[in-house]
Amino acid sequence: MKRILILGGGFAGVECCLKLESYFGNNSDIEITMVSEDNFILFTPMLPQVASGTIETRHIVTPIRTLINKTKFYEAKIKHIDPHGKSVTLYGTNENRGMILHYDFLIVALGSKTNFFGMKNVEENSYQMNTINDAIILRNRIIDLLEQAENETDPILRKALLRIVIVGGGFAGVETAGELNDFIADVAEYYPNITETDVKVTLIEASTEILAGFPVKLAGFAKEKLVERGIELILDAGVTSFDGKEVLLQSKSPSNKILLSDSSQQKGHSQLVSLDSIPSRTLVWTAGVTPIDLIKESLFETHKGRIVVNEFLQVPQFPEVFAIGDCSTFDPKLTMKPFPPTAQIAEAHAKIAAKNLKELLNGRSMLKFDYTWKGQSAIIGKRTGIASFFGINVAGFLAFLMWRNLYLSKIRTYDKKFRVWLDWTLELFFKRDISRLKIITKNGNSRTELDEVDDVR
Repeated sequence: MKRILILGGGFAGVECCLKLESYFGNNSDIEITMVSEDNFILFTPMLPQVASGTIETRHIVTPIRTLINKTKFYEAKIKHIDPHGKSVTLYGTNENRGMILHYDFLIVALGSKTNFFGMKNVEENSYQMNTINDAIILRNRIIDLLEQAENETDPILRKALLRIVIVGGGFAGVETAGELNDFIADVAEYYPNITETDVKVTLIEASTEILAGFPVKLAGFAKEKLVERGIELILDAGVTSFDGKEVLLQSKSPSNKILLSDSSQQKGHSQLVSLDSIPSRTLVWTAGVTPIDLIKESLFETHKGRIVVNEFLQVPQFPEVFAIGDCSTFDPKLTMKPFPPTAQIAEAHAKIAAKNLKELLNGRSMLKFDYTWKGQSAIIGKRTGIASFFGINVAGFLAFLMWRNLYLSKIRTYDKKFRVWLDWTLELFFKRDISRLKIITKNGNSRTELDEVDDVR
């Protein structure tokens, strides 16, 4: 019996698991096990639409158990990886013992977490967009701000309440800014004392352009449309602090000024201004990711916190271990093409790792990782998007439709595809809901350090 253990239930982990099942589904000599903190795979590109109320929460999550057939699944948090002893220890809870799982081959697909670049007060006071819970909390926050500002008589406080700052001009930041701006515009009629112009959505990016990686024309189109719709863009500036009341900025330019674009200026124009702070009670942080602490503190060789792998996605010191997705990086000594940390690359990693594991078990030569970038797309609100596929650039409503069709095809099951499609269709006929859902959780499943563990062999 050969035991294959997969750590992580994200895009890379699930894709790898399904590929291995397709290779070894009828092979009783191969045992596949997966460990994930959640029992579902989350379709993260649609989180901004959950935050804006366009899509219902459960419609972008697919239970992992509905996808797998042969694989044994554990919902648990990983405590320790021992590549020398070929074992992984799982935390117990106050309701069950911890476990030690043994393996012959290991796939590490543990993804990443938000990178706050050491700014503790930003981490403590900001909102994120990584999980379903993040999207629900952010949606509640926006509704709560509108409720408070509707009856607030202090103009300074009211202005700060209605100033929503989003940091990070990548996919998550731009799409979140567009969705929140649309949501506020759609529900403003319910708040007679608040007009669209009272609410200011501000997007901050440390470089001089948003949506790095897109062709300059498409990124320029996106920037122009965001500004046209009332979103303020602050470029070439980094956030240095946020105490829950004020966002502190630092210019990245030698002139010590930032690039400001807003709807009051001429179309497509930015101006250099001096700005070192923004009064705001809400900051959404989408500016970068970093590997989780478990990876950084592991026994694997790392580079910038990520596990170093060879061209076959193997960990050189432990050839029975493969690392894929955001938690891995190619050995800097290799002349491998750099790829962005996206779901597209994570799934490509997963397919090659599964194939190479199959070849390794059969005593055949493995394949070097290579990938042809297919393209990318983003939506920027108001049924507008940009897309670039195989050198063809599209902007506007057609790109928006391409984004929807592409991501709808990526959702794993037909029932979830239909539910998302139905949400999008109903949005055309009905107004968005402004109920603020109170979420109260019982902390009855906390991780514990138990002496007694179940040694699964």
